[in-house]
Amino acid sequence: MQHRHHHAMLILILIPMLIINTATANANETTSEIAIGVILDMESSVGKVSKICIEMAIRDFYQTHNNYTTRIVAHFRDSKNDRVEAVSAAIQLIKDVKVSAIIGPQTSSETDFVVDIGNKTRVPILSLATTPSLSPKENPYFIRISCTSSSQAQPISALINTFPWREVVLVYQDGDFGTGFIPSLSEALLNVNVQIKHPIVISPFASDHDISNELHNIKTRQTQVFVVHLLPELASRFFKKAKQAGMMQEGYAWIITDVVTNLLHTVDTDSMQGVVGVKPHIPKSDHLKRFKESFKNHSGQVINVYGLWSYDATYALAMALERVGSATTFHIQQQKPPVTDLDAIGTSKLGPTLLSEMRKIKLKGLTGDFDFVDRSYSGYEIVNIVGQEDKFIYLWKNEKATKISNENAIRWPGGSNESPRGWEIPGRKLKVGYPEIGGFREFIHKDDDTNETEPKGFCVDVFKAVMKNLSLPSPPSYEYMPFTIRKNETSGSYDTLVEQIHLKNFDVVIGDVTIRAERSSYVDFTLPYTESGVSMIVPIKKDDRKNAWVFMRPLETQLWFTTCAFFIYTGVVVWVLEHRVNKEFRGRPYKQVGMIFWFSFSTLVFAHKEKMISNLSRFVVIVWVFVVLVLQSSYIASLTSILTVEQLQPDFTDIHDLIRQGNKVGYKEGSFVAQMLKDMGFQDAKLVGYDSLQDYDNALSNKSVSAIFDELPYLNLFLAGHCNKYIMVGPTYKSAGFGFAFPKGSPLLPLVSKALLQVTENELNNITDKWLGPKADCSEQDMVSRSDMLLSDGSIRQKLSAIATIFNLEKLEESKQAPTDDNNNNNNNNNNNVLVIEDNIIIPPPTPEHHQASSDDDESEATPAHNVVEESGH
Repeated sequence: MQHRHHHAMLILILIPMLIINTATANANETTSEIAIGVILDMESSVGKVSKICIEMAIRDFYQTHNNYTTRIVAHFRDSKNDRVEAVSAAIQLIKDVKVSAIIGPQTSSETDFVVDIGNKTRVPILSLATTPSLSPKENPYFIRISCTSSSQAQPISALINTFPWREVVLVYQDGDFGTGFIPSLSEALLNVNVQIKHPIVISPFASDHDISNELHNIKTRQTQVFVVHLLPELASRFFKKAKQAGMMQEGYAWIITDVVTNLLHTVDTDSMQGVVGVKPHIPKSDHLKRFKESFKNHSGQVINVYGLWSYDATYALAMALERVGSATTFHIQQQKPPVTDLDAIGTSKLGPTLLSEMRKIKLKGLTGDFDFVDRSYSGYEIVNIVGQEDKFIYLWKNEKATKISNENAIRWPGGSNESPRGWEIPGRKLKVGYPEIGGFREFIHKDDDTNETEPKGFCVDVFKAVMKNLSLPSPPSYEYMPFTIRKNETSGSYDTLVEQIHLKNFDVVIGDVTIRAERSSYVDFTLPYTESGVSMIVPIKKDDRKNAWVFMRPLETQLWFTTCAFFIYTGVVVWVLEHRVNKEFRGRPYKQVGMIFWFSFSTLVFAHKEKMISNLSRFVVIVWVFVVLVLQSSYIASLTSILTVEQLQPDFTDIHDLIRQGNKVGYKEGSFVAQMLKDMGFQDAKLVGYDSLQDYDNALSNKSVSAIFDELPYLNLFLAGHCNKYIMVGPTYKSAGFGFAFPKGSPLLPLVSKALLQVTENELNNITDKWLGPKADCSEQDMVSRSDMLLSDGSIRQKLSAIATIFNLEKLEESKQAPTDDNNNNNNNNNNNVLVIEDNIIIPPPTPEHHQASSDDDESEATPAHNVVEESGH
């Protein structure tokens, strides 16, 4: 009984096994094998891991889908990291093995050649190449299974924009891999106002000595933020040399691309401590966790994202091949004898159908949602290399995000958690250029009696004060270098001086240099530190108020003679009409002549006592009295104006009068004003350049020129000593004022502008009084300005508001200058808050800001639109 029981059990076990074997044998008879090619660099980490992942994908796929009628068979070839070997392997696989698709190659240079073969033979090429220059739109049979390197440009720009860095140095590898990344990174950085400065290209065959030389050149520059786009082997050598050069310490910032962070285990991380990088985000899943455990048991390799992409691509390819089924792979057209191996291969009949099915595949793979259409990754991790690992910092997955968070968790080179400043002043002294010119010594000049190159003047003191106020541990050292401004030579103009920065002859340019738009195309300017605008000064007419004949000025000579003639004529007419009927107009001839003159002149004061009898004479007298009334009112008004307000009168008030009459005008030699005057319509022969304020005085005094055009700082300084001889008239043409010039994108610029604001608020008044002196008292010119204000085209509200503001400010100045006790001070403070109400117009109490804004508004109202010059400066 026992033996029968054992036999029964054995039969029960063998019967299912026979059934399974029979089913398997039947399945093998009905399953068709489809060959695919795999071209990898079998000696590289990517090649080794990808090979194992492809084998595991085939195994896992058919274990899950054991009822499929197709089965792919992978044929592996070693490219040996050589494009010729890769091309040769592709031709052999297509020609001899008749593969339906090829996975690989893994590098951009190899793929570029193999893709051409795939396009010609219609065999899909599934490559790990990341360069954006390989596009599926231009190569229909090229399918990218990795993510393009351009997709990491956005997270890198967001990382950089999180910090106050405006410049970065790009270090990239020569070849398609490196150059293909530059356009996308440049565009992304420009969108956040960051520039790539001094890009450094490293040859893949560069020696350690070559790398050290490049690092030495980088170290001498100001920028200390670097983006490194090198393959892992070259990147490892590069960072070793960077550490030896002392560039992996505090103050430096290094950012690496995903090609290094994905293969971090293959590089020497000891020399990369504090480096920040980006890498594609792989979402966690149970499937991925089980695969990593299986991979670890299956091989001794470290899994990387390229292997995961290869796994998902192989899995998706197997699904697509099952959908198209097996068919005759290649079709050869024997129209003529084949010349090359490609002609003998022909084209794949399966290719177009397989390509169409592959683009439809979508699956949940190890790397998340996987398909063959869109390989632009939207999720990237910001990681920080600490020890032997990459520490997670932030997950960037929003394409619109321009900054990251959790940046304080980054540990930078040198072990500091404080973000680097991003730039450092080089060890050499800054070369500060300045204009060397004979005149205008108050602004900048060099002593001729000494051999010292250090200049003096208003602009120099402002620059020194700014450098002392820089928010730096120690102010930078600098040396002055003069630049001669030559008369009548364009090579010695202020434009040429500023251009020396672009030519790298100067690091900074100071002096009376005006901010102009065209100069801003090759340099950057600080904020202006002087008032802006260009105007003209003209001589003042001689004051005739003390002349004994001043009462004759209100009327012209012809009008005087005409008036006297009408006096006599009116007296004669009245005498003719009245002497026959009126006894008062009779008598001896001399009496009648006296009556004629007496009667006419007595009407001036309406003191005539003679009675009119004739109606005609009454009518004549009525008309004459009305004329006398108008004439008398006009005369009194004109004479009053001459004796009071119109104390100073310029020779010219309109620039168009100067142009129309062909008068000569002067300007500062080397200034932009000459070109501005030419644009207004002045001829070259009518323009005269001068080198000093004394030349201005001489030229206007001897009538060499009719007017001087210059910027407001010069004109105010000139009028401070000559306000009784000259006056500033006409509109003020807009300009930006004086500023310091720096190279484009200089990291010093924002610090200098910030320090300049502090100097403007605290020290500028003292510097101005030292070199330019207190503002001259030109009260008589102010009276002319107020009369011009009343005669301007502005509205009544604007005129009243401007006048009220001026008087309030003058009253405020008087109260400040007058000695007062505490009670008076309180009263003055209260008065400052009083509103001026005139004709239903409420004018707020003046403040410095309000006054400045009002002045600008009034100036813009008074400046003709066609006369405004937007781009102006020295």
